[in-house]
Amino acid sequence: MNRTPAYLQTKSHYEILDGLRGVAALMVVMFHTFEAYADGNRFKQIMNHGYLAVDFFFLLSGFVVAYAYDDRWGKMTQWDFYKRRLVRLQPMVIMGNVIGAALFYFQACPIFSLVSTTPVHKMLLVMLVGFTMLPLLPSMDIRGWQEMHPLDGPAWSLFFEYIANILYGIGFRKLSNKALGVFVALSAALLIHLTVFGTQGDVIGGWAVDKTQMHIGFARMLYPFFAGILLMRLGKRIHVPNAFTWCSLMIVVIFCLPRFGGPQHLWRNGLYESFCIIVLFPIVVAMGAGDRISGPLATKLCKFFGEISYPLYITHYPLIYVYTAWVTRNKIPAAQGAVWGVALLLTAVTIAYACLKLYDEPVREWLRRRFLVKSALDS
Repeated sequence: MNRTPAYLQTKSHYEILDGLRGVAALMVVMFHTFEAYADGNRFKQIMNHGYLAVDFFFLLSGFVVAYAYDDRWGKMTQWDFYKRRLVRLQPMVIMGNVIGAALFYFQACPIFSLVSTTPVHKMLLVMLVGFTMLPLLPSMDIRGWQEMHPLDGPAWSLFFEYIANILYGIGFRKLSNKALGVFVALSAALLIHLTVFGTQGDVIGGWAVDKTQMHIGFARMLYPFFAGILLMRLGKRIHVPNAFTWCSLMIVVIFCLPRFGGPQHLWRNGLYESFCIIVLFPIVVAMGAGDRISGPLATKLCKFFGEISYPLYITHYPLIYVYTAWVTRNKIPAAQGAVWGVALLLTAVTIAYACLKLYDEPVREWLRRRFLVKSALDS
């Protein structure tokens, strides 16, 4: 029996980067929990820059994609690459929508104005479309927020992740470092234009199918994803001891610093967020890639964080919808809701780990054997 090049052995991981992805995912859950008390006001956020985790994920993704596939194009086709990415990402997209559908009718509240009037058949149709990652138009909204994935809000970033992977597979993988560097510089300019000269002073957005939100989504994806590829190719590493600790601390500080400038000086906050995405995040990744984990406890911690990071990110938001509805309906103050916020975090981690072990890993293994490992009789 001969195996075709469709199946390639998984490369060893950057353990610290896996751990940092988990740290960022945990911060996302906390940010979304605190967001319930902001009343939709970007100037009242408790964890002011937690949404930057998405931009950090894009950078990590570009780095890892280049590491995993740049030197393998002689062994696989473009379709093989897409299949590998689908096997890695799509099972949990489906699970996120299933959980979102199961919890949907527990989310009715004034700010989710359409939930109580949405018939079951329409909700199920939205779930089925969500399985495909196709974005919904505002006319199919079932919540009132005009999300492209209203059962599992964070899936919007996976939509842009897929676009980034398609661009990489179609031709960006063939760019020289110089050409890629020019594209990354132009993408940085697009990001700065959005944040410093735009009307928001931040990168919040990207989750709806309209001109403004699509502009934000592409600006958020293009620079970090392709900068991650360039960073991997250039081989730039920063060697510091205890890199996981220092990088984790940097991420926490970046996300938790106050918003800068206020409503009168939006550009100040935009300048800060551009600096974080364009400069600080690549430094964090270069530090994480430049050190190795030592000690069994740290190794297990980074492995655990890395394993749950994606399941946690893609399944936690239905719980946030329910929590936000509860806070809104009952006008719960932050001090009173803190205990339930902690319970939400623990529940989200538990669900993510259960999904990983009971669903994601078995399904991906079946898909790997079915679609990535091919056998043929010797002729």
